[in-house]
Amino acid sequence: MKGHEPKVPRMEDILSLPVQDPPCAEFSAAHIKWVKVEGGRQGGDDIALIPFPRVDDFVKGESSNAECPASFRIESRRKRSEGSISKPRVDCYLEYTLYWCSYGPEDYRDSESTMGDGSHTKPATGKGSRPGRRHMMRGCLCHFTVKRLYTRPFLALIIYNQRKHVDKTGAPCHGILDVDAVGTRAMYAPRISEELRQKVMSLLYIGISLDNIIQHHAEVVQGHGAPLNRDAFLTRNDVRNMERIVRNSSYKLHADDEFSVRMWIQRHQKHVFFFQDMSSTEPFILGIQTDWQLQQMIRYGHSGSVASHSTFGLKKLKYPLCTLLVFDSSQNAIPVAWIITSSFVTQDINKWIGSLAERIRTKDPSWRPNAFLVDDPSFDISFIRVAFQCRSLLCTWHIRRAWMRSLLKKCRNIDVQREMFKHLGWILYSTRSGSNADDAIEEFMQVYVDQCIFMDYFKRRWLPYIELWINSIRSLPVASMEPQAAIEFYHLRLKSKLFDQQHANSYTRIDWLIHTLTTGFHSLYWLDQYSAETGYFTNARDKSFLTNAWYQALQIPDVDVILDEQNLQLAKVISQTNRSLAYTLWNPGSEFSLCDCPWSRQGNLCKHVIKVAILCKNRQVARPLLASQVYRQALLTLLQNPPDDPLVLEHAILRVSRLQQDIKGLEDLSNNGLLQPSMPEMNSQVGDSLLLFLLLH
Repeated sequence: MKGHEPKVPRMEDILSLPVQDPPCAEFSAAHIKWVKVEGGRQGGDDIALIPFPRVDDFVKGESSNAECPASFRIESRRKRSEGSISKPRVDCYLEYTLYWCSYGPEDYRDSESTMGDGSHTKPATGKGSRPGRRHMMRGCLCHFTVKRLYTRPFLALIIYNQRKHVDKTGAPCHGILDVDAVGTRAMYAPRISEELRQKVMSLLYIGISLDNIIQHHAEVVQGHGAPLNRDAFLTRNDVRNMERIVRNSSYKLHADDEFSVRMWIQRHQKHVFFFQDMSSTEPFILGIQTDWQLQQMIRYGHSGSVASHSTFGLKKLKYPLCTLLVFDSSQNAIPVAWIITSSFVTQDINKWIGSLAERIRTKDPSWRPNAFLVDDPSFDISFIRVAFQCRSLLCTWHIRRAWMRSLLKKCRNIDVQREMFKHLGWILYSTRSGSNADDAIEEFMQVYVDQCIFMDYFKRRWLPYIELWINSIRSLPVASMEPQAAIEFYHLRLKSKLFDQQHANSYTRIDWLIHTLTTGFHSLYWLDQYSAETGYFTNARDKSFLTNAWYQALQIPDVDVILDEQNLQLAKVISQTNRSLAYTLWNPGSEFSLCDCPWSRQGNLCKHVIKVAILCKNRQVARPLLASQVYRQALLTLLQNPPDDPLVLEHAILRVSRLQQDIKGLEDLSNNGLLQPSMPEMNSQVGDSLLLFLLLH
């Protein structure tokens, strides 16, 4: 009966309902099978169970109703803390949220003609006049309740009180079914979409003027023809309101940094995939991912690769920053998640990576990357394999860049620089003294004992960790220069935007870092994608960060590379801007090549080094991948010394089968340009040996 509380089924009845998780990114009531319960204001409510993380997807799907486009606002919200109730009822909630169509519940259609005579009517809900929304109120009664169940916090109970967009007479009150709404804005959703809001806010953060935004929007709408939705009616007032938000936004929500961060988290909960406050036993951890970043991670990370850019700002920022990256079709790195932690991110990856993977697969259950690239050997890859269900690769961009920049700074002789850099490569890959890396290190320190400044740096910064790096290279495949170039390019862009001297006083505040990342820096990457896909605002992009070194290397013709395959001591690449100039590369084909171009002399991976490496790979004159050699050596040892114990033999055969799968996977990654090149004859020999072993045993 009306006015009575809905009759809720018993606990076992509700918990026996199927948890429905439609595979589409956004879903509506039409995708769900509803169970009707007795009671309710409209003579019976529909209920269903969905995963709690998918509530936002349901709200977005309901807002996209073709017949009655709407925007559901939160009319009321209540929360309880866990443990606050000793005997919870079946419908007891941790969180209670009432969503109501923005075209109701008040109805001002009849009073529009008298709004100028000074008469006002207080809304039935007692919430005042709802300033700025009177013109939208058409008496719509469509609303639903979402309860995050107290006994099952991972589930949400949806109670649909009124599914139809009708007024108190039962007639349609907006959308195409309402004859009075035809030709007016009431045909469409009452507010602009989140996508358009993201677009306008990003353009404003970048510095695009209000007039240019309005002009651009008019061109886009004109290209579509007739209005498709509320977005077609974007007004100067809409943009001016968002411009005011951008102008008045401040990172400092509170004088105390910790309080300020908590306030930001409270206001942006949908962008936080993990949060752990600092305590006496636990570190501070904050994982941030916007809706746009989630879309890019699903788009480019599926069947692609995800990479870590870890421990950025270790010396300047209060807490170091870790970024997860994906790579677009032009092999540019796109930041898709930021993790800020008071400890090393590698130590607490088990705490946040599962939450991130769950967030992604909630949107797309089939999502799975091909590889995860780690730039720090201390990462516990077992957690990555469990969360992302993919193989892990080691990316050496960080150690290569650190060694190169230190050499250029601490050693002035270019001949000594290139020899030391090559020797460092021998140490890292243990190719100078076989498997004994200690001998290579000892030889290096004796030969270059006069380079005391660099040696002091090497002993202090890298010697304690060199064994960890070498062991990781022996156990993990090593990523090629293609992702290394993209990650380094992101590093340079991040550094240029964050470490501006005008913000030096803010480096030690976490709220400043969060605000900078999620506003201006985030907008730069949004603009890159939007401009590449539509051709708009190309002049607004940062000219110094349009393409990375890998893309630039692909533009160099092969004929501009002078390479003596019989004597791979050096190579020359003709300059693309000055044809009379040629740059010299030492140790060509290796990632430890050294070029004398200005970009390389600043410690960066340049396009000339990459171009020569690509050419060496295509001509099969590059050094085989060490990880492949390790796999091959392990297999040959097993073939030469087969175990006598049947149980051990069975285990060995299983190991051989897995090795065969691993090598096949490495070949696929190498063919896709993600791995350093390996000798084709090595792979065929390993494959033949595997087949022979399996046939004999």
